[in-house]
Amino acid sequence: MAGEYIHWDKLDNTANIFPVIAGENMTNTYRISCVLKEQIDKDLLQEAVDIVTPKIPGFNLRLRTGIFWYYFEENGKEAPRVVEEDTFPCRLIHQSKNNSYLFRVTYYKRRINLEVFHALTDGMGGILFLKELVYQYLRLSHPELREKLGDKLSKETSLNREDSFVKNYKRRSKPNYQFKKAFLIKGEPIPYNGFGVIHGYMNIEQLKKVSKERGLSINEYLIAAFIWATYQENYRHISDKRAIRVAVPVNLRPYFDSITTKNFFVMVSAEFVPEKDEYTFDEICQITHDSLKSQINKENLENIFSFNVSNEQYFVARAIPLAIKNAVMKAFYTQTALANTTTITNIGNIKVAEDYEPYIEMFHSFLSFSKGQMLKATITSYKDTLVYTYTSAWQDVSIQRRVFRQIAEDGIDVKIETNGVYYE
Repeated sequence: MAGEYIHWDKLDNTANIFPVIAGENMTNTYRISCVLKEQIDKDLLQEAVDIVTPKIPGFNLRLRTGIFWYYFEENGKEAPRVVEEDTFPCRLIHQSKNNSYLFRVTYYKRRINLEVFHALTDGMGGILFLKELVYQYLRLSHPELREKLGDKLSKETSLNREDSFVKNYKRRSKPNYQFKKAFLIKGEPIPYNGFGVIHGYMNIEQLKKVSKERGLSINEYLIAAFIWATYQENYRHISDKRAIRVAVPVNLRPYFDSITTKNFFVMVSAEFVPEKDEYTFDEICQITHDSLKSQINKENLENIFSFNVSNEQYFVARAIPLAIKNAVMKAFYTQTALANTTTITNIGNIKVAEDYEPYIEMFHSFLSFSKGQMLKATITSYKDTLVYTYTSAWQDVSIQRRVFRQIAEDGIDVKIETNGVYYE
């Protein structure tokens, strides 16, 4: 309507890079899925999306291009259309084909998929939206739930859109980036720009027991298993000049008492630089533990994002036209991206409201590919099960196979599931 005020919002510090580097081959889209214990009704799922989208400010947005920065604007269009999944996951989200929204919802049999352009939010924000979507869907498909619970958002769902980077940064900080090139995994691509998915399901208590015996957290143990597998499969090509380096996103909310639904994370790296001819798995576990422990503390995490925000805050940087900023940011991203072999992210244990538990079987998550990183992993937990998911553009699965073989040799029961591309 003419004269109507349209709300707008800045992108957070991390989000600024995603529109710059996004394209068909690097979509910056991640997926979080919920598997129900019943078949999905498309019409009810669409109704749920229509109801929930306007209620979540962080998703009811479209991306605009300004003179100096990208920015978000409130999206007044109808919610994105739900479709049955018929292609590979995490494809680029074209706003022009998606009612200007930066997320999509698809389904397949009993699974609801939420795919999000990373500029909107990180995994925590994605989980909040997916849970509300699933809750609404279940209330529509089970009227007794709706009668009991109504249609309000859950009390646990934050609508906070604070830029916690800007709120918490310190002006004086030193750069903390890794620019040395890492060992990169290469291979024969899956045909037709394929997207391979391998889920490994494990019992959390078994994982805790094994990890504790090695003096590790579950996260450290699973990252160490990847480093070990990569080292075993490629030891001739790994050196101090081409180290194995795993980018590990760290959720900053617990460290800075934040409930923002914008991005609020930084990357640290688990690094393995060979200094002798042979290593055992025990040694790599210890190296992984020491590498991450030295970085994951509030002071270091604060320093990492403070350097980024300080640069953004400079008046001169603000006044540089967007086209020039984009070129600089893209070059900087390329340098840092090639400094990591892969990314492994743990989105944590997903908990749902008790009334909905009987209807929900499992959650999954995974990442799209990025420059130099055509194999990535995610860790997702629900109740007593953890799923360690590998996504890859390569036909060869020797690294993934060796990861799960090592975990099984440690006495952990592993159930494997794939999306079928490796058998075609």
